[in-house]
Amino acid sequence: MRSVNKVIIVGNLTRDPEMKQTPNGQSITTFGIATNREWVTQEGDRKQSAEFHECVAWAKLAEICEKYLKKSKLVYVEGYLKTRSWDTEEGVRKFKTEIVVEDMIMLNKREDSDGEYISKSEDKPAEETTAETPAEAEAPAEETPAETPVEAEAPAEETPAEETPADSDENPIDKDLGL
Repeated sequence: MRSVNKVIIVGNLTRDPEMKQTPNGQSITTFGIATNREWVTQEGDRKQSAEFHECVAWAKLAEICEKYLKKSKLVYVEGYLKTRSWDTEEGVRKFKTEIVVEDMIMLNKREDSDGEYISKSEDKPAEETTAETPAEAEAPAEETPAETPVEAEAPAEETPAEETPADSDENPIDKDLGL
């Protein structure tokens, strides 16, 4: 039977990441993330709740997290849940459930908002969002006729101007999340 163990969270770091090395030299970084939830009761009262998550990143991702993440930074984290156990010196069995990070994306907060996040393309001025990628700068531009019968017959909703260009800094996950 199939099973799924997938975690996706967007939240703020509760502390600076701490990196350690395993005895065989493997990098491991731990950090905490807080997520918030808001809802309205049937009586119309606004309620809020915070949840705290322990995260663990390994290898190169551990080094990246330790280098770039700081307390209160807004991040997208994707991974899976892992529960580990150990015995204390007193003989008590302890358990800890953590998110093993497989992907991490740093997000930006709007300066004029109350903790909202935006994609990098919204954070840049308009002229920067259309900048060429290194591959486009090296490739020669294709010459196309100014207008062809196919372009004239194409409906307005299928024009490339309305689609997100593949070379933009926008992350497809941000688009899926409605960012």
